Amino acid sequence: MTAGEDQHVSVLKNAVLEQLAIRADGTYIDGTFGRGGHSKAILDQLGSGGRLLVVDRDPLALQAAAGLAELDCRVTAVAGSFGEIDAIAAAQGVLGKVDGIVLDLGVSSPQLDDAERGFSFMHDGPLDMRMDPTSGVSAEEWINDAAERDMAGVIARYGEERDARRIARAICDARKQQRICRTRQLADLIEAVKPRRGKGKHPATKTFQAVRIHINNELGELQSFLDKVLTVLKVDGRLCVISFHSLEDRLVKRFLRDRSRVDPALARMPVVPDSALPVMALPAAAMRPDADEIAANPRSRSAVLRVGVRQR
Repeated sequence: MTAGEDQHVSVLKNAVLEQLAIRADGTYIDGTFGRGGHSKAILDQLGSGGRLLVVDRDPLALQAAAGLAELDCRVTAVAGSFGEIDAIAAAQGVLGKVDGIVLDLGVSSPQLDDAERGFSFMHDGPLDMRMDPTSGVSAEEWINDAAERDMAGVIARYGEERDARRIARAICDARKQQRICRTRQLADLIEAVKPRRGKGKHPATKTFQAVRIHINNELGELQSFLDKVLTVLKVDGRLCVISFHSLEDRLVKRFLRDRSRVDPALARMPVVPDSALPVMALPAAAMRPDADEIAANPRSRSAVLRVGVRQR
């Protein structure tokens, strides 16, 4: 067991297994391996002829994935982002042959609980926030270099923070005096601008979310995945996506809705051509954790699972 693995609880695991309707000899992809909770549950239902590709861009998650692959010949660990799902599937010889894909979006518990990763202001650490700490611009670099207007836009758009301009201005004023390089430093600065009211969320919650989404291009990666996923799934292949905030969920909901309808431009024709028929079916309504799961794992409370099945 890798460090932090015992701290992570996979969200909506039973619902994902039910909706994937796993075939013993099927081919599946876990596009967000994390610490492997969903992957191990899938493997429990796969037979000896089944195959599971596990994908992640976090080095520690990949280390855990490689360990699982060493123990189980049905598993192939792949370093990369789910936004490249078509290239990953093609390289593994399974493009258009995949029976099911699961994505568990957001940040895993080991990432949140490791102060050195800089995802959370609950533990003071370096202001990093990168899913892959070996590449790209860190949160520290962006916070200290971004133009005030651009920063306010990111905080407003990705954090849905109404005080985005005031927070961005305070950050830009503060960094003139001292470089902002610690999570607690940034959180305290935001709290000074936007004082905490009662026992609600910490005032820095939305800003940290926004910066993390921006640094990792999370919505761009998700949109790229959705644009490509139908080329990866076989007919009757199933897609399960767990999201944790409205921006992610909105993208997934819109994607599934639009592809489960007849092409509106051709819907009024006496005979609708096959090319205009829905490419996906929605086998279940959106699913959320029940009270027992939320009590056992409070971080699951905002999770939403949406499912689609490729039709043609």
